[in-house]
Amino acid sequence: MYLDNKRVLITGGTGSLGKVLVRRILSGQLGSPKSVVVFSRDEAKQHDLRMDYLNHRAATDEVMYHNFERTLQFKIGDVRDFHSVAQALTSADIVFNAAALKQVPACEYFPFEAVKTNIEGAENIVRAINELKLPVESVVAISTDKACKPTNVMGMTKAIQERIFLAANISCPQTRFIAVRYGNVLASRGSVVPLFIDQIAAGGPITLTDKSMTRFLLTLDQAVDTVFEALQFAAAGETYIPRIKAALIQDVAIALVGSQKVKVVESGIRPGEKMHEIMISEEESLRTISRGEYFAIKSILPEVATTSSEPFIEFAEVSSANYLMSTDEVKKFLEKHLSGDLISN
Repeated sequence: MYLDNKRVLITGGTGSLGKVLVRRILSGQLGSPKSVVVFSRDEAKQHDLRMDYLNHRAATDEVMYHNFERTLQFKIGDVRDFHSVAQALTSADIVFNAAALKQVPACEYFPFEAVKTNIEGAENIVRAINELKLPVESVVAISTDKACKPTNVMGMTKAIQERIFLAANISCPQTRFIAVRYGNVLASRGSVVPLFIDQIAAGGPITLTDKSMTRFLLTLDQAVDTVFEALQFAAAGETYIPRIKAALIQDVAIALVGSQKVKVVESGIRPGEKMHEIMISEEESLRTISRGEYFAIKSILPEVATTSSEPFIEFAEVSSANYLMSTDEVKKFLEKHLSGDLISN
C-alpha cells in the first residue's frame, strides 16, 4: 500500500487537521509507515498528543524518552526556520504541510507573520529539498478556498504558497509537489461552527457577520479523504478539490440553536472576509478535470502540466453561493457529523 515503510512528516501536526491526519495514517488505511513525525513549535500540544497515543492520563518527563524508537515521533521546530525544516526533512519520504496561520482577522492585523509561516515556510521546505538534494518523494500542500481570488491576507499568502510548491516541480523534479484546496472545516479550531457552539453554551448571542454569507462545509475526515486521494492519484502540479456543498451561515446558526432561546445578531462583515467563497475560478476551470468525487486543477505552468485525455470542465466559477444546501439539509449534515448533544431539537 502507498505508505508501507514510508517515513512521513507532518508540519503543523498538532493542529485540527494534523491530528486527524495522524490518526488516519496510523490506522493503516494507506499501509504501515515506518515512521510518522509530528513537526511543530508548540511543545504543550505535542505533549498532549503524545500522552493521547501513549494512553497516559498523567506523566512526567519520561514520556519523552525513546521518542525516536516509536512509529509516532515528535520534533519541535518551526517552518519559519530553515535549519529546523532541513533537519526534519532529512528523514522524510512523504511531507504533508499543514503548518499555517489561518485566522483571517489575525492575519489582517499581523500580515507579515502570515507571510513568514505561509509563504517563507513553504519556501524553506522547497529550498531544503533542492539545496540538500533530499530524496523526498511527495509534498502535499494543504490550502484553502480563500486562496482562490483572495481578498484577505490569509488567502493571499495561501495562494502564493500554492504557486511556490507547484513551481517547485521544475526546480526539484525528483519530488512531486501537489496541493489540496477545501472549505470551512466543521470542527477546526477558529472556524464558524465551534464559535457558534461556544456562543450558544455561553447563552448567546450568536454573532452572525451577514445573513447572506455562504461557506463551503466539510468534516475533518472529508478533508483527510481529499489529502489521501491527492497523495495517491494527483500528478505533479495538480490541485485536488472535493465536490462539497455549501451553506448559508444563517442556516448553520439556526440549525445549532434549534429551539433554544438564543439571540442571533448581525455584527457586520469582518476585515478581509468575502460574502461567498470560490473553490475554483472561471479561469482555473479551463484547466480543471473531473475525477469522481473530486476536481483536479492542472498546473498553470506548461512545463509542469501533464497531458491528459480527460476533458476540461470549462464552467463558471465554483462559488459557495451556487452550491447551497437547504436549511433542512444543513441541519441533517450537522446532526450527522457533530456530536448529538451539540444540535438542539
